[in-house]
Amino acid sequence: MIDQAQMLRDVLWEAELTGSATGRRVISERVMAALAAVSRDAFVPEALRHRAWCNGPLPIGLGQTISQPFIVALMTDLLDTRPGHTVLEIGTGSGYQAAVLSRLVQQVYSLEILPELARAAAERLKAQGYANVLVIQGDGYAGLADQGPFDGILVTAAAPHVPPPLLAQLKPGAHLVLPVGPPGGVQTLRRLTRVDAQDHVESEDLLDVVFVPLTGLGGQDVPG
Repeated sequence: MIDQAQMLRDVLWEAELTGSATGRRVISERVMAALAAVSRDAFVPEALRHRAWCNGPLPIGLGQTISQPFIVALMTDLLDTRPGHTVLEIGTGSGYQAAVLSRLVQQVYSLEILPELARAAAERLKAQGYANVLVIQGDGYAGLADQGPFDGILVTAAAPHVPPPLLAQLKPGAHLVLPVGPPGGVQTLRRLTRVDAQDHVESEDLLDVVFVPLTGLGGQDVPG
């Protein structure tokens, strides 16, 4: 049976395997320590907990998934977080990615458009003591301007294009990491860096990925 130690080894192995594309042959020790500190089995449905430590995505209901541990580690590493940072996550899902981020930064704001998932994730994170994560039910495409600008933004669902509101909410020097591409197909994991206050942006395409689509684009309502 695969355990957490094996999952962590698999993450490091995949990082080395994909390093020529991502530029991250080794995931930082800080990120690996955060991954080790979070119990992934607490963020998957009870019926799938025997598969919690596999290095792959798992369904969490409502057509959503908990991301592959390697992808969680890679996207987190690409943010280049620091302990005093405030970051924004788009797509809370089960709360797993937010829990990993919470080990690395001062504050995590996490937006989830599906009310049922937002409520469940908030309760789960609170029960496990993640006091520096605030889950907000809302449209992630618009970001969270009243709490920005952010030291990093991570999007855990695929957008057909880079949402302009998210770029506008980045601090100079901060990164936006997200999958960009068509829903239901293969997307590209992209990292954008806001170079300066004049909105100059650098963009890097890193790896082919497959994510569920970002919903609510442009502020469309999702029924509660």
